[in-house]
Amino acid sequence: MIRVAVIDDHPIARYGAQKILDAADDTEVVTSIASADEPLPDQVDVVLLDLYLNSETPCLAAIGQLSARCPVLVISASHRPGDVLAALQAGASGYLIKQASDEAVLTAVRRVAGNEFYLSAQLADILQADLAAVAGTAVTGTTPGAPLRPAGAASKPAALSTREHEVLSLIARGFTHSQTATRLGLSASTVDTYVSRIRVKLGLGNKAQLALAALELRLGQHDRGPA
Repeated sequence: MIRVAVIDDHPIARYGAQKILDAADDTEVVTSIASADEPLPDQVDVVLLDLYLNSETPCLAAIGQLSARCPVLVISASHRPGDVLAALQAGASGYLIKQASDEAVLTAVRRVAGNEFYLSAQLADILQADLAAVAGTAVTGTTPGAPLRPAGAASKPAALSTREHEVLSLIARGFTHSQTATRLGLSASTVDTYVSRIRVKLGLGNKAQLALAALELRLGQHDRGPA
């Protein structure tokens, strides 16, 4: 059973999330609260966190604090690339839009609970189309011009192969290793090997950091323009 803490300042949103999660056989809501400052139960596997809690500023500090304890799945009505990037930078393991279907909510929670990265499918095209506008500007809630590379990553990463770029790009779009393997015509074990190499080359840890690295690489491609 995946134990979920729902944090959202809107009662109707908390009610909806709880109804979806409690209806499934493998998920349950163990607490439903309005503020990230309220204490959580000892046993929580995933935090489903609204990005904007009674504020016009995204709760990036709360993401950082909560993600040190368990995976955080951000849920928001915002489709802005800056918000997505900022949430991932802060430590979120996934980003779910509030327009998501019941099944997408369950899929996202299961993925994040399994230490995988999740990104709502609707965001992939938006991010790819709008990343150029984000380049060279402040990501919401972060220092203007701050690098997208997560803390601890190599400042000058080794060059990735074409196939490693392909794998990294699909992971950034929220595909699992198995789905990535299918799309690229590879075995799952081969994709695992590519991911291991990417992590070593870029000095990265979890899936969210891998996704950030892919987004940063895309930003660099936008900056350079076509070869």
